[in-house]
Amino acid sequence: MANCVTLVQLSISCDHLIDKDISSKSDPLCVLLQDVGGGNWAELGRTERVRNCSNPEFSRTLQLEYHFETVQKLRFGIYDIDNKTPELGDDDFLGGAECSLGQIVSSQMLTLPLMLKPGKPAGKGTITVIKNNLNPTWKRFSVPFQHFCGGDPSTPIQVRCSDHDSDGSHDLIGIFHTSLAQLQAVPADFECIHPEKQQKKKSYKNSGTICVKICQVETEYSFLDYVMGGCQINFTVGVDFTGSNGDPSSPDSLHYLSPTGVNEYLTALWSVGSVVQDYDSDKLFPAFGFGAQVPPDWQVSHEFPLNFNPNNPYCAGIQGIVDAYRQALPQVRLYGPTNFAPIINHVARFAAQAAYQGTASQYFVLLLLTDGAVTDVAATCEAVVHASKLPMSVIIVGVGGADFEAMEQLDADGGPLRTRSGEASARDIVQFVPYRKFQNAPREALAQTVLAEVPTQVVSYFKAQGWAPFKMPPSPAKGPVQTPQV
Repeated sequence: MANCVTLVQLSISCDHLIDKDISSKSDPLCVLLQDVGGGNWAELGRTERVRNCSNPEFSRTLQLEYHFETVQKLRFGIYDIDNKTPELGDDDFLGGAECSLGQIVSSQMLTLPLMLKPGKPAGKGTITVIKNNLNPTWKRFSVPFQHFCGGDPSTPIQVRCSDHDSDGSHDLIGIFHTSLAQLQAVPADFECIHPEKQQKKKSYKNSGTICVKICQVETEYSFLDYVMGGCQINFTVGVDFTGSNGDPSSPDSLHYLSPTGVNEYLTALWSVGSVVQDYDSDKLFPAFGFGAQVPPDWQVSHEFPLNFNPNNPYCAGIQGIVDAYRQALPQVRLYGPTNFAPIINHVARFAAQAAYQGTASQYFVLLLLTDGAVTDVAATCEAVVHASKLPMSVIIVGVGGADFEAMEQLDADGGPLRTRSGEASARDIVQFVPYRKFQNAPREALAQTVLAEVPTQVVSYFKAQGWAPFKMPPSPAKGPVQTPQV
């Protein structure tokens, strides 16, 4: 897959804008800004000005890059433009709204109340953001065909044939020109022409003939296609309560809550959860602990709900998980060992139910926060290999200063994970990251690393199943990427 930027275009409309002009309605314009950190906002674009209108539908779309693994905070500002200067300071501010790009792409249409300032509505004003286009991601082959924007099969294609050299100094054999329409009219023969040889030798005919026997056009759906098609990203959290974390009442413990009420566990949770929560419509997340003795019988549990409600382990938002974690700390006894398999299998059961539906409507992401290497290695390998066949990914964040070398086995970057019987995982679904690498980095850096592979994992699973987006998202006539395969 080529490293191409994914772009999203937004269509903006407003309703019931307030009137600032004395003898007519306002002349609104929308400006889009993105949070660039440090309390600063960068302008990304503006719509046109619509004269004398309280319910504008702006025709000029606003475009920006999309990155799943980050929280992209956006601000929409509506201004009444009564002069020709580009500065907005001398124009009337009609209201603004803030949201994340994740909220927009995970909904078909997002309606936000316009605010003059935090807590003060701008009359009845609202702003509606609609996704209407995606910049396709190209897939390249040794002969780099590309999707034709506009879908014209007669668009010319130039194909270069070269003699491959290991040092990269490939020698040109010849070039031929064709089109998708010609390629589909198989079998088709094309003469490879070397331009220099053709000019130098009058007797030159060609440098060989390329025969195309098969040409298939496949639809390549992107992660955004699935999300915009209604796929829900179900987020589950598992927290390590083993004894190696230390007494939570001691400042040396990884579970110790600082005077500000945070620790590495909570920082990692906020970092990853703040991104994923935008892709779950109900914002209810199951959260579990493992490796602790729990009341009332004080048996060791590797799958207890943080809210101690086995019938309803769901927490309201990331803040709900944080609250449940803080309440659970003084109620359990840290013990051991560090077993991952129970929670992985727990989430896998729900993923299996979703897979049984045969639609690309749900995908599950499990975040495991732990201070040490996994103890039930064989069982965990079995669980991961099983989960690799399901719509599911596992993110493991190692907190503290322990040696996590053994955890790299689960990441499977050196080859597919295997069970004791030799069964290999269907795909790589585990991403492991030690938190200490990000202690001095911005909080979003951890999320960018651990979530970077999730979009590819989502697409690879649904593609392997042959499932299109659950509900095809609205898009222009050009549709999803179509890649000719020769």
